[in-house]
Amino acid sequence: MTVYLVGAGPGDPGLLTRRGAALLAAADVVVYDRLVDRALLSLARQGAELVDVGKSPDAGPGRQADINALLVAHGRGGGTVVRLKGGDPFVFGRGGEEAEALATAGVPWEVVPGVTSAVAVPAAAGIPVTHRGLSTSVTVVTGHVGDPASVDWDAFGRAGGTLVVLMGMATRAEIAERLLAAGRPPGTPVVVVEWGTTPEERTVRTSLAELAAADLGSPAVIVIGPVAGLDLGGRAPGPLTGTTVVVTRARHQAADLADALVVAGARVIEVPVIEIAPPAGDGAALAQAAARVAEHQWVAFTSANAVTRFLPLLRDARSLAGIGVAAVGAATAAALAERGVAADLVAEPATAAGLVAAFPPGPGRVLFPRAAEGRDTLPVGLRAKGWQVDEVDAYRTVPAPPPPPEVAAVLAGAHVVTFGSPSAVRAYLDLALPVPPVVACIGPVTAAAARKGGLEVAVEAAVPSAAGLVAALGENRPS
Repeated sequence: MTVYLVGAGPGDPGLLTRRGAALLAAADVVVYDRLVDRALLSLARQGAELVDVGKSPDAGPGRQADINALLVAHGRGGGTVVRLKGGDPFVFGRGGEEAEALATAGVPWEVVPGVTSAVAVPAAAGIPVTHRGLSTSVTVVTGHVGDPASVDWDAFGRAGGTLVVLMGMATRAEIAERLLAAGRPPGTPVVVVEWGTTPEERTVRTSLAELAAADLGSPAVIVIGPVAGLDLGGRAPGPLTGTTVVVTRARHQAADLADALVVAGARVIEVPVIEIAPPAGDGAALAQAAARVAEHQWVAFTSANAVTRFLPLLRDARSLAGIGVAAVGAATAAALAERGVAADLVAEPATAAGLVAAFPPGPGRVLFPRAAEGRDTLPVGLRAKGWQVDEVDAYRTVPAPPPPPEVAAVLAGAHVVTFGSPSAVRAYLDLALPVPPVVACIGPVTAAAARKGGLEVAVEAAVPSAAGLVAALGENRPS
């Protein structure tokens, strides 16, 4: 049993560390804060208990004691507990207090550092907190000024360098007044960044004398000093910057699409609505088919899932010597190539009908490892061309458990939902999840299933692949 104090980063889910993501995927309990992006909760293990301990800015001092006691209780209960905190747990995150409580109770704990907003938010907005000739030091300070002994504003007013203020919007007028009284020039550049690194990011550039008039809310980072006069441009916007996209693929297959969307600037919410399961009978029929592969002139694959289920059952690649290997498209051909098998025939367009059209005429035998619930386009079409088709179930696509309410609630605010298969469309609709304004499908078969389910398909990939779907979204950017 261990409690992990994990930094969630400054806001952008993509800035969570790999260590943090791995712990989320393994956690039995996730205790999360108010400012943690709910999209991160979709990374949690299916069935993990999600506990919201978000505190309002005016929460009383007793609230933290309650959180400490909760962590101790979950820690003593065994299993893996992730305490997910915005930014870095030890930078005004009260992670030190939680660590002390856990240590006092004898509960093992570990801190997993996060990307602190004090540095990351200015950096993403194009403001380095240190810069040759402008600032060689940076001070991070809380904006809580109620206790005169807690912050020496006079010293900060006299000191040079960069001052980064967290949690200071409610007291910005008093902060400016104290710094001005201590000697900071009225024209000192100031940048205020609200909801930094997220699609809701807003930035105001002003001066110390005018800081009180900065009309932004919380959370915000205030940067005071000469570096605030720099504007290096920040992150280059991508074609999907500011767009929230839901990915419905099975979790183990979502990475290529999710990664491509993030590169394009999108905020991604992973909501796997399907899972890939072994075929009925523990795959005995598939193993027998693999043992008799030499009896066939061709093996046809219409998905990467079939490739990953079938090839490991062969002795090695020599089992396919003299046998043609057909793939429905580039993605399936790539899955074959990853396992040392070059496709002899790749359909274009990447559909079962396209593969039928590309196939030579029979006679002969074709082995078709397939999805148990797949369509019959390929076997029917090949038989019409004179082939004997031996079908065998390689896998089943089954509905995944519904996402936790905390994740489902985020979907209502998303801009796009993506579907990579008809089974994903059906599973999503069966779960009665909110449907974002834009429905995007990876190809015509999936789009047809979406329309049959009553959805209006706004985007259809010209090339049925993750890259093709992202390109189509970029060309038809949701407003």
